[in-house]
Amino acid sequence: MKIELLGGCTKEELEGRIQRVAAAGKLSRFPGNVFEVLDSCDDFEKNLKLVKRIINMGHKSIIEHDYLVFALCDVTPIVEQTIIGNRLTSFTIKSRREVDFRTAGYYTPSFRNREGEVHPNSANLTKKYQEHMQYLFNTYGDIEEMGINKEDARFILPYCFYSNIIMGIDARGLEKMVLSFKYGRLSRIQELKELGNILYDIIQKYVPYLVDGLEKQEVNDSNPFAYLETETTRPEIKILDKPKLIAYTPNADDVVLESMVMYHYQCSKEEAKELLQQMQAKDPDAKQKLMDNILHKEERRELEQVSFTFQIPISLSILTHLTRHRMHALLVPEFVPMWDMKNYITPEAVKAKCNDKFQEAIRKNQEVYQEFIQAGVKEEDLIYFYVGAQMCNVITTMNARNTQWICRLRCCNKAQWQIRNIAKEMAKQVKEVAPLIGEGLGATCMTDRYCGEGKECCGLINALLEADKKQGK
Repeated sequence: MKIELLGGCTKEELEGRIQRVAAAGKLSRFPGNVFEVLDSCDDFEKNLKLVKRIINMGHKSIIEHDYLVFALCDVTPIVEQTIIGNRLTSFTIKSRREVDFRTAGYYTPSFRNREGEVHPNSANLTKKYQEHMQYLFNTYGDIEEMGINKEDARFILPYCFYSNIIMGIDARGLEKMVLSFKYGRLSRIQELKELGNILYDIIQKYVPYLVDGLEKQEVNDSNPFAYLETETTRPEIKILDKPKLIAYTPNADDVVLESMVMYHYQCSKEEAKELLQQMQAKDPDAKQKLMDNILHKEERRELEQVSFTFQIPISLSILTHLTRHRMHALLVPEFVPMWDMKNYITPEAVKAKCNDKFQEAIRKNQEVYQEFIQAGVKEEDLIYFYVGAQMCNVITTMNARNTQWICRLRCCNKAQWQIRNIAKEMAKQVKEVAPLIGEGLGATCMTDRYCGEGKECCGLINALLEADKKQGK
């Protein structure tokens, strides 16, 4: 693992960053315009002292103005999935749909026993693990050579493979991340603890106002589910066969339309409802026309007044396709306790061309995993046996605007097949309970007669436009 802060590291850059944060802290209580306040913050030591004093008072919004960009080299998808879970983090990740990962390399944990000490058989376990992981990487390569594209071959990649990420995060998010990785429950995972320590070392040099607060922290890796687990028996993990709408705003179409009238006319809900009834009396299609305007306007804030909650079955290979849509409330199960390794998906293309090889690799992976369990290896060191095909159920709540955005991108024929199926099913189920909103859910070629793929367009937009032309639209 290699982590570097990109920029902001020279003496001048560091002083400039601290000056901006200090000015943000000073602005609300000092006379003068913003430029005068900036000019007054011309002493680095005084600026640093001011920033520390303000954040120690709990006013941490000022450090959101200090934005840092990191290069993360040779980190696994465990890191990737975890940092993406910090929704205000920006990130760019090497694509498994486009890049061959057979020589990417992989992470080997220092195997510990269940008490967290070095396992007495650590050397043999390491040898066994590395031989097995190389076997899975070889299988990935064999599957590609049998004519399977990268996006389907990756379902056999173990979650120890190395990836590379560019991550942008403000200082407040960075502090939260380090607290979690270095001192929180996630610190039980060696790789995340290592990342937390490296980020802390960078903070000591380049984000000095965070040091005092972090130095005062103590490890708190207690299990937040302890009460639940003592009072219940863990049920068998059952993966859904498709997304399921489990909660939603009742009468969502009417709520959206009424909110449009309410905020535009500054009237009450009752008045808005009456006005809509009057419009319908004149024009039976009034609601549909109003909703169409909302679905295609720039802001679409009315759509944010209603929400839909889904439980979604998804593979680890595709999870980032959902988590990267950051403005929805996503609950992904923790990597530990270990999921049921028997829950996995096989791509149809793999079934058709090399199913036996794929299933043998899955079987072998489960077998070696069981050997490590029986050897008493700590669960946090076993998470690298997950493969991309591993399935889990996630829960998310999103407003109608988020739902529309996700469907615009993920219902597209160019989207990966699993996330496309998920998005189409979500759109279908929303349409059943909110038909007017549902009309605006789908790929942009279907809803807006627009395609942003350029030369890589699948061609459907041309067929749709031609059909519209024949119908006189």
